[in-house]
Parts: sequence; C-alpha cells; structure tokens
Amino acid sequence: MSETDKTVQPGARKHTALPKAQTLIEALPWLTRHHGKTVVIKFGGNAMIDEELKAAFAQDVVFLHHAGLKPVVVHGGGPQISKALDRHGIVSEFKAGLRVTTEDAMDVVRMVLAGQVQRELVGLLNQHGPLAVGLTGEDAHTITATKHRPRIEGELVDIGRVGEITEIDTGAIEALLADGRIPVVSSIARSQDDHHVYNVNADTAAAALAAALDAETLMVLTDVEGLYEDWPHSDEVISRLTATELEKLLPDLASGMVPKMEGCLHAVRNGVHTARVIDGRVQHSILLEIFTDEGIGTMVVADAEGETD
Repeated sequence: MSETDKTVQPGARKHTALPKAQTLIEALPWLTRHHGKTVVIKFGGNAMIDEELKAAFAQDVVFLHHAGLKPVVVHGGGPQISKALDRHGIVSEFKAGLRVTTEDAMDVVRMVLAGQVQRELVGLLNQHGPLAVGLTGEDAHTITATKHRPRIEGELVDIGRVGEITEIDTGAIEALLADGRIPVVSSIARSQDDHHVYNVNADTAAAALAAALDAETLMVLTDVEGLYEDWPHSDEVISRLTATELEKLLPDLASGMVPKMEGCLHAVRNGVHTARVIDGRVQHSILLEIFTDEGIGTMVVADAEGETD
C-alpha cells in the first residue's frame, strides 16, 4: 500500500463533518431572527433535580448568550421546597395549582429559592464564564406583589403568603443585560401594602417579566411534552395555538398546567411574540425549540388581527 493510499481523503473528512455543518446551517435563520432579542426562560420541574438536565440547561442558556440573544432565567423550586418543608415538619398543600404558604413555610421558601436553588443555578452558568448574576423579585423592586386569593368553586380562598404581581420594574435586569450578564431571578416579591414577602408562582413571574421586558419569547420548561390535545384520552401534543384558542381550553386544563398556560396567554397578549411550553426532561430542549424547523412542545401566538371571538 502506498503512502497515498494510507492518507485519509479530503472527501471523507468533509463527509463525516457534513451533519454538523447541516445542523449549524439549519440554525442560521433562527439565529438571525433572534439576534439581540430577549428570551425569558422559566426553569422548573425535573430539569431542576436531574444533574445531567441541569448541566444541559446551563449549556443551552450560555449558548443563547454567546449566539447574541439576551436570556433571562426565572426559576421556581417546587421539588426542593417540598423537600425542605418536609424536613421542617411542614405539610405541603396545593390549592388552585398554587402552594399554600404559611408564614413558617414562607421562611423556608425564601431560604430555598434565594439561598439554594438560585445559587446552584448561578454556579452552573458561571462554570462557562463570569456571566450569571442572581437576584430576587425583592431586589430593586423588580417584582412587587399583593396578597393573592384564588377563587375556588366561587369562593375567594386564603392560601397564605402567596403573591399576586402588581408591578414590575425591569431596571436592574436591563442593566445586567446591558452589561452582558445573564440575570437569574427568584420568584419572591415584597408587598407595598403590608411590606411582607410573598411567594409568587414562577410561571406567572416569568410571564410578567417577559411582557415588561418586551421579550421576543417566553419559554416554560415543564415535565410534560407540551399541551395535550385531549388528555388523558390522547397524548397528541398541540404544536401551535392562538391566544383565543388557548383561552377556550383553560377551564378544562389540569390545575398544575393552569399557571403555565395563563402565563403564556398573558405574555402573548402583552407584546411577547411567542410563548412556548417545552419538555424540560429532554436534554437541550431549549436549543431544539428555538433553533430547529420542527421545534418541540407547544407554541402560543397572539391572535391574527380580527381573530378574537
């Protein structure tokens, strides 16, 4: 065999790299479309407790940053809060899809969100460079809330220190974005009424921030593939629907999905171009959703002009 025969031919090298090149080229129009745009991502569910999923999430967010987007992360901490409450002998209870939060429970919620979950997430992001900065809704009056009383079977119910957002101040977040940072926001807020700290649903907080920031996209990571067409009779996922179509479905949704889909509805009706519910159990689901033609999950868009009935 000659020396020439032993050499790997240039055509073979190109061939093995071609799938990677095709993937990058497929992402090009999406990179162009989203460049310089703000993307608000709600981080939650299994993605928060699985080590590989957490690492993949951090990689995705940093990739968005380096690709010229402006990611803002809003996180809850349901699994971690429930575990901490259990350690403190406090029973976890939910009503209307929201956690009943006593004063003692609020102390635990605040500790877990700001002192545990946020710090871990900031640390994961900062493994890739000095990028992430953590703040809570309390900081710089980013989120202001008042006591929320959900209506259950026609009656207003007291569920403790659960907040309803009354005002958003994006100044601190915009300053961080302008400085090339990735804000990581814990969904707790202080009230101007009684000055108490309130537990704000992270889906609701992410939607409110997306609208206030005039974000291009709101992305909500969850533990299902998206919004199902006819659950539990079918596992067919609705890939796209309008605000009005979503509004008609809301009364029949499972309680856990209501805050997520109400958040998507609020976002697209307040200037956010698209709101997406995606499966956080899939590694790199954020990149799959934003940078591929097919996407995954459910995308909500505003009504076409005149389409409101």
